[in-house]
Formats: sequence, structure tokens, C-alpha cells
Amino acid sequence: MRTHHLARPTALAAALLATALVAPAAAAAPVGTADDGAGVVINEAYLSGGSANAAYTHKFVELFNPTDEAVSLDGWSLQYRSATGESTPHGLTELTGTVAPGGHFLISGGSNGDNGADLPTADVVAGGGFNPSGSRGTIVLAETDTRLSLPTGSIIGVENVADVLGYGATNTYETAPATAPSGNSDPKSLNRAEGVDTDDNSADFKLSGSVTPTSSTGAGEEPGDGGEPGDGEEPSGPAVEVEIAEIQGEGARTPLAGERVKTRGVVTAAFPSGGLDGFFIQTPGTGGDMESSASHGVFVYAPTLVSEVAVDDYVEVTGTATEYYDLTQVDATSGAVSVLDEPAEAVKPLTGPWPAADTEREKFESMLWQPEGDWYVGDNYSLNQYGEVGLVFGESDLVAGERLLPQPTDVAPAGSELATAVAVENAQRSITLDDGSTTDYVRNNAAKGSPLPYLDADTPIRVGAEATFTAPVVLHYGFGEWRFQPQEQVTGADHPAVPASFSDTRTKAPAEVGGDVKLASFNVLNYFPTTGREFVDELGGNCSWYTDRDGAPVTTNRCNPNGPRGAADTENFARQEAKIVAAINALGADVVSLEEIENSAAFGKDRDFALATLTAALNEDLGSDAWAFVPSPAELPADEDVIRTAFIFKKAAVKPIDESVILTDSDAFSNAREPLAQAFQAKHGNADTRFLAIVNHFKSKGSDPKDGSGNADSGDGQGAWNAARVGQAEALVAFADGLKRERNTEKVFLTGDFNSYTQEDPMQVFYEAGYANLGAKTEHTYLFAGLVGSLDHILGSEAATATVTGSAVWDINADEPIALEYSRYNNNVTDFYAADPYRASDHDPAIVGIEAPAAGGGNSSAAWEKSATYRAGDTVSHAGAEFDALWWTRGEEPGSRAYGAWAERGESLACAAVGDASAWTSTAVYHGGETVVFEGRAFEAKWYSRNQAPGGAWGPWAPAGDC
Repeated sequence: MRTHHLARPTALAAALLATALVAPAAAAAPVGTADDGAGVVINEAYLSGGSANAAYTHKFVELFNPTDEAVSLDGWSLQYRSATGESTPHGLTELTGTVAPGGHFLISGGSNGDNGADLPTADVVAGGGFNPSGSRGTIVLAETDTRLSLPTGSIIGVENVADVLGYGATNTYETAPATAPSGNSDPKSLNRAEGVDTDDNSADFKLSGSVTPTSSTGAGEEPGDGGEPGDGEEPSGPAVEVEIAEIQGEGARTPLAGERVKTRGVVTAAFPSGGLDGFFIQTPGTGGDMESSASHGVFVYAPTLVSEVAVDDYVEVTGTATEYYDLTQVDATSGAVSVLDEPAEAVKPLTGPWPAADTEREKFESMLWQPEGDWYVGDNYSLNQYGEVGLVFGESDLVAGERLLPQPTDVAPAGSELATAVAVENAQRSITLDDGSTTDYVRNNAAKGSPLPYLDADTPIRVGAEATFTAPVVLHYGFGEWRFQPQEQVTGADHPAVPASFSDTRTKAPAEVGGDVKLASFNVLNYFPTTGREFVDELGGNCSWYTDRDGAPVTTNRCNPNGPRGAADTENFARQEAKIVAAINALGADVVSLEEIENSAAFGKDRDFALATLTAALNEDLGSDAWAFVPSPAELPADEDVIRTAFIFKKAAVKPIDESVILTDSDAFSNAREPLAQAFQAKHGNADTRFLAIVNHFKSKGSDPKDGSGNADSGDGQGAWNAARVGQAEALVAFADGLKRERNTEKVFLTGDFNSYTQEDPMQVFYEAGYANLGAKTEHTYLFAGLVGSLDHILGSEAATATVTGSAVWDINADEPIALEYSRYNNNVTDFYAADPYRASDHDPAIVGIEAPAAGGGNSSAAWEKSATYRAGDTVSHAGAEFDALWWTRGEEPGSRAYGAWAERGESLACAAVGDASAWTSTAVYHGGETVVFEGRAFEAKWYSRNQAPGGAWGPWAPAGDC
């Protein structure tokens, strides 16, 4: 395994404060052989050169030759294809030169800016001709200088392909894509983890905060460098007897690197299973509230001997002092471990304040620790895969009331001093609670039969939950970050080694927001009634799948051409729909804007098919016809995405005014979903209760473009396509301004998934235009890379904001473990699925309350005036009754025509059969589903009618009981 030479991740914090990183020395060569004929493999890829936090100014790819023969690269090339590309790669760099046996070869690429140190002299300088995305894509080492025609999916064994690195959400890879950096501002590189090419990118490459470019002139090992523990020659001669603190030294690296040592200690944790293959020891009697300049604990790598020891044993260890990915350890693979009979003073867990600085944590590396103070769950995304729980210590000193790790651009403008300081503080407050193993519960089929650590269906570990440590843990460093390890491997939620308990922060409903009408926004996570199986079997498409542990498809991975993005089949769709329905019906909203719902027109169906399907499911769940959807307008964009936005509403609370409108004439939305607008009015309110809602789904932050459009990720934390989102915000403001006049209201709400955190540039456009963000400062709708923030917003114009009575985010999705999502059904032996609201999506819904009093409730409608002009939705009083205008009218007296412009409101009557209901009136319009009272009996409308009295045997009304 590669050994890295940068100091601990204080480098990240330093980079955020504009401190340059020092170029590392050459790395040790990986061991093993490649699976392909030529043997040369991609060994490291650094894809964020020049960005904020970057270690180096330029991107690079490092090759390695694990064979004992030189390999000529003449006629070879390095090629790059975007994550969604299906044609020949658009990036190609011709290679020339030779890679020596056991040697490296460095290819430098493009740059995103001026941050970072200069690369070592590269063997080939590709420059801007090789400029891959920092977060997803496919890099191909080709045995030809001709652009390859590559299939999608796993491409093992393709002709003229020497090696492939697919990373992030890409469509081309070996077996499965490698985990990618979160974006250009993430300074990690992709490193070949074990030096052996197993033809599985996800297993072969790991993210590392230590970046080690090595050219053909920079290969070789340095004293103390090691690959996999146990690799290399064991030092000869007698071992020197030392204390553990002498092995650790007072710096980040052992001063005895490469020396044979003998030491004694008490076993504090042991891991004979799970992949750690070793145990921790600590000097007897140390710990407690002690101060120290060097740690008194150390990890012993002893895969064949670890089963011979147990926690609390007093042991003597002989081995080689080494650094393994910046963890000081004793490698006892060729050494000895003896359990001693003599007594030893017990080890005491460390207590005291949690150290923020790496230099302070280093003093306690590998020691037993009893965490105290306030700890919170900050991240649970990796719990489903690696059994990890991200923890956060205390509250932020920079963001009042914030217990979690905020996205810097959610609380401060991009590039500001505060944003930089928040990023640094986030690193200081975070640590990972591990499970005592390196097990991958997603890709290791055997592991899927073992219960996930810490988690069960009844006690979810939610982001924001309080963590209380009930047992000590060991302070460990691995995979580029500080970790708490339990004293033995944890499997399942009730394992005796579980060192912490977690509070249950679930709620059954959002916080009360008040108001007469409640408006919400909900991203429904690719709700597609058109399943992948239907697309393949009936529509002639093709799909790849994400599968469960039995290999059965659960969700679509990729369906071509432009196919569905949701459930694989009807069974999995039913699971998805049940959770979404439960969430929306418990939300308490009267109007809900929807994002990521299927645009059914893409599959030759009515555009509203999916919307109607969801509405019917909501009503079936309630056992009533409470919900309706806003139909698509007549005028639609010429070219739409396969996902769309929409509105649903409760008929008893509001009524739509006029037809909905989509912005169809703006180039700003050529890469996003066009805004959809609809005016609503309180069901029993006058025109003063009217408001305009516009739902949005802006361009996402991924798919970093390299086309010179100005949309590349600049590294300031806002992601790719920021300029596009700014343009979309500007177009939306103009669209809303025009609709205010057309819909005769100043009350405008902008809702949806803006793919922009609260203080980013697109949001500033709205604030400058007079819109207020109605979300609470310490609430969030999204979790990404352990950081929380809001991509989903409800904004109000000045007039709209004046009517808002409260706002809330219902944290049912982003805070929940992904294991509970329908898409992870049967991924593990533990069944986490439930048809409840929790983890119905990956975004949390937001909701606001709006004042909209009924007519006559202190805001009575104005008297009808013959000379006045009225528009659809206007309400007047006349002859002791209330009337709603159905369309534009002037001079027509309300009630004078049965089929005229005015519909009389029926008074509210008490009825034993149905509760309160409106009296039937001859001029009202009924669409089906409404309940009325007529001549002492209740009736329900079966279909559209007007001026047809209830009671006829064959008419539009069904009896509903006597009053």
C-alpha cells in the first residue's frame, strides 16, 4: 500500500487559511501485479489541482509498473470521458517514454486556479488537454493513441484498454466506480489502495488527504516507508527495549521508523476479525486526566497473533516501528507477542476536554479515551456501508446555536472569511465513531449477511441526535481521519461492545407553523410510476440496475435513452410510493410543490400521468378525495427533462386561479427544469387571500463542465454550474415580476430545490430583489459529505412574507440513515424498510403558514359594483350571499344567470352524516368529490355538474346520509 508523507489533515485547515502545502517526498511502490498483460496501472489520480484547498496547482495521473520488466508507453494514451458520455472520450493525451520496473510515471494535466504547490517535473505535460472532473468521470490508460469506442458499465477486458479508473457517479468503470472527492474544493486524491489491480475500482482506489505525485525520477523508498503492514525486509539484530511513548515520539511520525523494538503494554482493544488485524496496547497506569508530550498507546499489527490476546491482557510485543498511513504502529508480522503473567497497573481512560488541534490529538493517538461533554451525530451516510457514525463535539463558536457541521456557504457568502473559518472549525469539531472493522457492507456479499453495526429499524441514528458514551473508546487514525474505535468489533445494534447510545429525535409531524393555508415544498426523489422494467419490456429501452443482496434489481442505475430514474419494478415502486404518501399526508400542508416527479410525456403518456398517480395514492391513503393536482398548462417547453415540477393541493383549503404557467422562453433553463407558476386563493377567502406560488428545480452542482462557459467549479464551495444557477435566479425574478401583474397579486412564494445553499450567489439574487428566505437559520434540508445546509427553500416577496405566520423544516429525510430508504431494501440481513415517512426522500420538506382568513371573518369581501371589473377568483358580496367570479366579468349581476360568471358560495351547515358541509347552490361549479347539504341530506358529487340539484336517481349526486 502507498505510504504518504504529508502531515495529518491539519493541511486541509491550513489550506483553507491560504497556507501552502509542502510537496511530499516520493512514495513507496505498491506491491502485487496487474491483471492485464502490460502490467502498468493507474496508481493515483489528483483531480482538483489549483482549486481552493488544493495541494498542487495542477491535476495529475500517476502510473505504476509493478512488473520486473520495463514497459514502453510509446503509442499509448491517457483518455478521459465524462461521467455521462457515451461517445469516444473527448480528452486524449498521447504518451511517450518508458516506465521502469517498479517505477512511476507522472502525467500533469490542467488547472482550476493558482492554489497549491508546483508539481514535481512530470514525464508528460498534458496541460489543458487533460482536465477531468473533480467528482465524477472515467480515466482510461489505453494501449493506443486512437480514441477508443467504449461501452458503458463495467468494461473489464476491453481491447486496447490497459487500465480504467471510473469514479463518482460515472457510467463507465471496472466492476463499480471508486468513491470520488466531493468536489473541486475537496483536496483528496484517489489512490490505489492495495497496489493490486483487482479490476474493481471501488475496492482498488481509496480517497486520501495525502497527495503524492511521483515521476520516473522520483520513485523509491525512504527509511520508515512501508506499504501493507508486514511488507519489506524485517530489520535484523536484537530488538531495542523501549517504552511505548518512545515509539510514538513527540511528533506525528515515529522517530524509530524501521527499527526493531520490544515494548510492553495492556491490551485496550483487540480485533481478530473485521480487517484491522491487530490490537491496541497502552502503558500500564497511564490515562486519566494526565498531560503528555507523547502518546502512551500504540497499534500492533499482528494478523496471525491477534487472536492470542484479549482486552486487559498485559503483553510484550516485538516488531518493527512503522508509519502506516500516518498511524504509528508496531508491525509484529515477523515478530512476537507474549501474554505476561506478572501484574500490571490498570489503564485508565483519558478524560478532559476534546482537543481541537491535530498536534494535541497526536499526543493521545491509540490511547483509551472516555469522551465527555456534548456530542452529536453529524453524519450517518457511511453507516450503511462502513459502519461509521460521524460525530460532532459541542456547539459552533461561529454559528449561533449550530450543533452540526454547516456547509460554509449555507451560513456565509462564498469566499468570505467566515466561510473559511467555518470550514476550519468543522474539521476541529468532527471525528468518526468506527465499528472496529474495515468491512464494506455494500460490496462485500458475505458482510451483507451480518447485521449493520449500531443500527436497527426501531432506533435510528439520526443526524442531530445526542450521543452519550457508555464505554471508553480508542483514539485511532485511519483512512485519512481521526476515529474512535470500540474495544472490539461491533456487529448489530445490541452488540455488547457498542460504546455509545443515541437519542431518538424523530417527530410525527412538523413544528406548528400556524396560518389558514400551509404551503410546502417536497422533493420526491425520482418518483417514477414508469419503472425500469416497464421501460425495458414495453418501451424498448435498456437499463442497468442497483441490486439487493440477492441480486434482484431495486432501482435503476442508468436507463437509455433518457429513461426512468426511479424504481426497478412495481414492487419496489410500491415501497417508494408508500413512504412518500405517508410523508405528504402527515405533512399537514394544503399546497405542496413537488420536485423530481416523472414527466410522463417522456414515455408517450399524458404529461400528468405520474402526478395523477401520486394524487390518487394520497387520496386512497386518506380514504377521501381530499387532494387534487394542478393540470399542465397548454403551452409547454419544446424540450423538457425526464423529471419535472408540479403542484398538488387540498380542495377544501384552496382553489387554483387561472391556468398554471411554465416559463417557456428563457435560455437560462436549457439545462434545468423550467419554473412552474400557479395562483391559489383560500377556498372561502376573498381575492385578498390570493397568492402566487412558483416551483423550481435549478441546475445541480455536479457534472463539472470544461467548455469555457464559466460554469466550471471554481473551488469556492458553490460547485459547478454556479453561473447557470445565477442566470436562472435572474430569469425567475423577471418571470415572477410579470406574473404579479397578470395574476393581480403582490404575494409571491418561490419554492423548490434551488441546488444553492442559503448564502450562495443565486440566493443573493433573490435577496437583492426583495425576497426573504423563510427558513430558520439552524434548520437544514440536506446532508452532503457530513455537512448540513439547505438546497430547498421557500422565499417570499415583501407582501407574501407579511402574511407568513411561521415556518419549519420537517427533518424526516436528510437526517435519517440511508439504510431506511426504499432503494436500499434487502441490502442487509436486517430489514430496515417501513412504510412510514422516514427517509422517503433525500431532501427534507419545508413548510410555511399563511394568513388567509375566510370571507366574513373580519376580512369580508367587498360589495359587488356594476361598473367594476372582476377576474377569475375575485369574491364579492351581493344580496346577502358570497359569490366567486369564474372568469373575467363586468356588469353581470351575481345570481342573475344559472350558467353565468358568478358562482354562489353555500353557507356552512352542520350535518350529522358528514360534519360541516356547504349548502348546495345552483350556480356553484362541482368537479366531483365535493360534499354538499341539500334539503336535510348530504350528497357527494360523482362528476362535473352545475345547476343540477341533488336527489335524482340518475344524476351527478350520490347520497351520503341524513343530517
